[in-house]
Amino acid sequence: MNTHKRVGIITALVGLVALIALLNVSTSASIINWPMEAYLGTVFTIGWLTGVPNFLAYILAIVVFIVVIGVGYKLGSEFYRVLTRR
Repeated sequence: MNTHKRVGIITALVGLVALIALLNVSTSASIINWPMEAYLGTVFTIGWLTGVPNFLAYILAIVVFIVVIGVGYKLGSEFYRVLTRR
């Protein structure tokens, strides 16, 4: 595994944790419950704002989290490549 891939994975995880923390910073839930609270909060927001059916809101929330992971990976790996280019 290349170093830029490792940096991309770490950046993706940091981005995911940052999103979860951003969505749960004002709740009284324990930290262990933050990922589920973030997911269900995203489902509620998508369902409430768009009026889509429940199953579609759940799928779209999963897509949102996958996009955050993908963007974090791509940004981290490309940023590392730019820094290490000689």
